[in-house]
Amino acid sequence: MAGMDFSLTELLPFALAFCAAGLVAGILAGVFGIGGGAILVPVFYQAAELVGIDEAVRMHLSVGTSLAVIVPTSLRSFQAHHSRGAVDMELLKSFAVAVPVGVVIASFLAAYISSAGLRTVFAFIAIVVGLRLLFNRDEWRLGADLPASPGRQLVGLGIGFFSTLMGIGGGVLNNTFMTVFGRPMHQAVATSAGVGVLISIPGTIGYIWAGWGHALLPPLSTGYVNWIAVLLIIPVTLLVAPYGVKIAHALQKRHLEIGFGIFLLIVAARFFASLA
Repeated sequence: MAGMDFSLTELLPFALAFCAAGLVAGILAGVFGIGGGAILVPVFYQAAELVGIDEAVRMHLSVGTSLAVIVPTSLRSFQAHHSRGAVDMELLKSFAVAVPVGVVIASFLAAYISSAGLRTVFAFIAIVVGLRLLFNRDEWRLGADLPASPGRQLVGLGIGFFSTLMGIGGGVLNNTFMTVFGRPMHQAVATSAGVGVLISIPGTIGYIWAGWGHALLPPLSTGYVNWIAVLLIIPVTLLVAPYGVKIAHALQKRHLEIGFGIFLLIVAARFFASLA
């Protein structure tokens, strides 16, 4: 559990900071249509810095807590999409082993990788995805349909691995994978909810194990998952996300792609600056 010693009064700004993180993440998630860690991790990281969480555990805590937040949201989203028949269950079944294996490998690596290493991984992938969103063209395709096995399993392994190191539910990477092979975006989004379940549950357990007993963790943390943040962020994000959705519906799809691409590049720049 916690190594940092906070009094009740000192916990108040800690709690308020993560309420604010949930507020910002919820609005942005609603605007950009992504409810996972691509938004939550950088917002959480900034809030953790403001309340003085040690740099050595700040990024790990941001990633692990983000994965814990994604568990209920991905389960709820998957159930809703599945009930409408929008999920590609064939692809999801082919990912059922490969994605969790990637998660386990990444969780093991997270116990030894530095905070700077995690920020570097997040920043590089954010740049790649951000540039793709900025310069995206509907005609960009790698094939007419998804690759067969074993290529599909290797992709699932990579999605699980990199998503776990980033603290995301896999939506950004799986959406990209499916759409560049000709699948419609609504099916990609629906299937990504199921991928989020495959990533977030073992990923949360993995980050709890990776950070177990670390001396620099804040109060009410189990490994690299802080339960104060989890319990505050989930209801706040669910409450304010609809307002972000209203903003999104007032904008064109291309404007949203550009906006999210710029957001990811800003986050990448912020993380690279922190490495200097």
